[in-house]
Amino acid sequence: MPTQSNHWTKRELEIYILLLCAQSDADIAVEELDVIKNKADAATFEKMSEKIAGHTEKQSLKKIRRNLAYHPYSIQEIGDLRREIDAVFLADKQFLMKERIMNDILQNIIY
Repeated sequence: MPTQSNHWTKRELEIYILLLCAQSDADIAVEELDVIKNKADAATFEKMSEKIAGHTEKQSLKKIRRNLAYHPYSIQEIGDLRREIDAVFLADKQFLMKERIMNDILQNIIY
């Protein structure tokens, strides 16, 4: 009987990261959610939304670090993920201090 994996797929991880970006200023804008929904199928979006709902920022960052270890990213993939992160942060036409801090943290984790 196969065991269930404890880590997420690459796309699940990316959607989780984008959801963390959207909630980093404690005000998830509809525009931010729209950007994320356009990057994921409905099932993945719902799954990762449910997962992040119960996590603190500290827990989320720990889960991101842990799951990044399972997925090697090429330079191109990192660039694509950075563009997706930027799109979420800028979707509501604001880039607040809390979002800037989260952006810096994620940049350090991803690279």
